[in-house]
Amino acid sequence: MIIAEITGNIGAAFGLLGAGIGVGLIGYKAAEAVGRNPGASTKILVQSIIAMALAEGLGVLAIILT
Repeated sequence: MIIAEITGNIGAAFGLLGAGIGVGLIGYKAAEAVGRNPGASTKILVQSIIAMALAEGLGVLAIILT
């Protein structure tokens, strides 16, 4: 009983950890890409926002499904 709660919480934590790392890496690489090519900043911004939303969506699924 308590073991099931602990394992569920651990699974949700790993899912959110992965989502947090993913969002951080996306932001890092987007900033790096804008630094290399400032003219493409709007295209990079749109793609990075979509990718961050998908990564955060997977984090929410990790909470819901565990």
